[in-house]
Amino acid sequence: MDRLPGEAGAAPVAAAAEAEAEEEADPPAADLPAPQVSERRDPHPSRMQMPQGNPLLLSYTLQELLARDTVQVELIPEKKGLFLKHVEYEVSSQRFRSSVYRRYNDFVVFHEMLLQKFPYRMVPALPPKRVLGADREFIEARRRALRRFINLVARHPPFSEDVALRLFLSFSGPDVQNKLKESAQCVGDEFMSCKLAPRAKDFLPADIQTQFAVSRELIRNIYNSFHKLRDRAERIASRAIDNAADLLIFGKELSALGSDTTPLPSWATLHSSTWGSLKQALKGLSVEFALLADKAAQQGKQEENDVVEKLNLFLDLLQSYKDLCERHEKGVLHKHQRALHKYSLMKRQMMSATVQSREPDSVEQLESRIVEQENAIQTMELRGYFSLYCLHQEMQLVHVYLPLTSHILGAFVNSQIQGHKEMSKVWNDLKPKLNCLFAGPSGSPTPPRLPQDGVSPR
Repeated sequence: MDRLPGEAGAAPVAAAAEAEAEEEADPPAADLPAPQVSERRDPHPSRMQMPQGNPLLLSYTLQELLARDTVQVELIPEKKGLFLKHVEYEVSSQRFRSSVYRRYNDFVVFHEMLLQKFPYRMVPALPPKRVLGADREFIEARRRALRRFINLVARHPPFSEDVALRLFLSFSGPDVQNKLKESAQCVGDEFMSCKLAPRAKDFLPADIQTQFAVSRELIRNIYNSFHKLRDRAERIASRAIDNAADLLIFGKELSALGSDTTPLPSWATLHSSTWGSLKQALKGLSVEFALLADKAAQQGKQEENDVVEKLNLFLDLLQSYKDLCERHEKGVLHKHQRALHKYSLMKRQMMSATVQSREPDSVEQLESRIVEQENAIQTMELRGYFSLYCLHQEMQLVHVYLPLTSHILGAFVNSQIQGHKEMSKVWNDLKPKLNCLFAGPSGSPTPPRLPQDGVSPR
């Protein structure tokens, strides 16, 4: 793109934005009316003030982002609706000290509002919707995904100060969807409400396109690696839960063996006392194996919540950056190319009309359309720079989240240490209780001799 002046006139920008809204229907932002410059407003005036220093640079830490809010999403046990049952969630925000009830469709409308107002920011994707056959496992997976979505949104700097988030987390009226849509009327997207938008190019580094390409490749590589880590962590947690089920069945089988009431055959009556003692001991071992199963299940669940879920959170963030890069290329850049192509066609028509000496009115109308198209192209270029400006900030935000890796690894190590420690204690407590399973020549229980120095016991 050719270099433009740092500041653009207000009237051309507004006129071009209106023309763009009429001609382009691809992105969600085109569905909103583009207000005149004098009509631009923002629910938070503090965001409109010019920041000190370089506004391109973010100065947040992971702790500061996490401290913005913690939102819980819990499933309401009873499904609503007379015929078509739907699931409701209780959404609780620490920041707003609120607890509201939301349906999945409420999340969908809120997601659409975010895309309309912040098309150049990382908007996390929603989990898929399943109309029929939504089993308990699917509903739980979707609940976890909705919780990750709303926490990423609630901690995102621009989103956290937007009126739509406050409405979604605290409005307890009967129709939150209409309330969200009303809040977006006549507001426009972030490009229209941000005073920095016309000057975004002034803050971009000269090699911004190279940095964008390198950043996109880096995020792709990080995403692929974390995706594999998440898959392995899921398998590790799943194995712990499967181990718990196996230990529980193992103990139940020992208990069933000890509870067997089948009478002894006559030729085994000499050893009836031995079998009776063994049965009594086996029956009691089920308690220890049930405790082992409980410890293994706890470890698996803890790794699902503290390791797998945090990996999924980071993957959702990385995926939202990848989606943003695609919107940048397929949205802003594509629209800019279309505007340039249309401008080229109009210029040809103008040249043809001049050569053929058409009526003055038609030539004047064509000239007016060309001026409008030039303004639209100028706005497209300003939007392109603002998109790169936001991409640069969003990449910094991804890097702010990178220390989450240490939290994930710490949780994984602690889970393994604690889990093995607790299970080791149960195994050690179980070992002395095995003595009664072994009887010596005198009939008294004696434990088996263990191999020493590689020599088998005699």
